[in-house]
Amino acid sequence: MSERRRFSRVIYQAPAELHQGQLKVSSSIKDLSLHGLLLATPDTPLDSAHPVDVFFQIPDSDIIISLQADIVEMTDTFIRVSIQHIDIDSISHLRRLVELNVGDDELLHRELEQLSDLGDHH
Repeated sequence: MSERRRFSRVIYQAPAELHQGQLKVSSSIKDLSLHGLLLATPDTPLDSAHPVDVFFQIPDSDIIISLQADIVEMTDTFIRVSIQHIDIDSISHLRRLVELNVGDDELLHRELEQLSDLGDHH
């Protein structure tokens, strides 16, 4: 199984903000997993060689998820990022988001174990 498909992606649409140095870019999440995000970013001036900080709020709440990610792929309209650093509160909220959208607790627990295994090898 390729690493790209190791985690379930769920469709999740929400506004997001990307920061790279002094640059701030408004974006929109299209899907997410415990490992990364797909974001709509038309004509973005981001540099794919540098990490980005991603911030998004869970709708109808005051919860903000923040993470640092590497840009894996960038097109004229989308960027795909791989999560490199995320705090414990943010990963807990992200896990809950995925859990609510995957609908398969056993699958989610397997993916969490895989995520832990990936962290052990860095």
